[in-house]
Amino acid sequence: MAAERESTRERHPAGATAAGRPRARLDQPRPLRRRLLPEWDPDAFGRLSERIARFLGTGRFIVWMTVVIILWVVWNVSVPHRLRFDEYPFIFLTLALSLQASYAAPLILLAQNRQDDRDRVNLEQDRKQNERSIADTEYLTREIAALRMGLGEVATRDWIRSELQDLGKELEERLVREPDRGGAGDGRERPGVFPADHPRGRDVDDR
Repeated sequence: MAAERESTRERHPAGATAAGRPRARLDQPRPLRRRLLPEWDPDAFGRLSERIARFLGTGRFIVWMTVVIILWVVWNVSVPHRLRFDEYPFIFLTLALSLQASYAAPLILLAQNRQDDRDRVNLEQDRKQNERSIADTEYLTREIAALRMGLGEVATRDWIRSELQDLGKELEERLVREPDRGGAGDGRERPGVFPADHPRGRDVDDR
């Protein structure tokens, strides 16, 4: 086994392997491959298309296009024949307008697609925000209901005061009705719990 390992090491030396096969470093980005086709930034092209589409949808573009067409037609009708570059029926003008329409339509569609994407993202964010708002509202509703149920079982100060007053009146009535067992049986009633409320008054009891 040791002889086989030594022979393997001799066949594949470490230095030769490391030098012959370059290692790819993981801490650095891979270099970009060269492509034959030209590259462009989709976002930049989309912004440019939106600007063009926005300009095509304005009244300024219509005015400028109308002025150019009028000058084109007037020039090719009024000037001498040797200076005319597009005689009637203005084939070159028709070709230019067709070329403009053929480029304007995809640019407008591209701008609309970008706007649709933005609207879709905004709608998704609004939907998530509405879901969070509904969840928070339901949570707050449950908490308020729990607090109201808890407060319904809590004894308030007025309730405790009324209960104490009723208890005091009940004790006073019982003490007034029952005879004084500690006396000589003369039939005198015991004073109430509150001396000020006794019918005889505080001065009579003090005597």
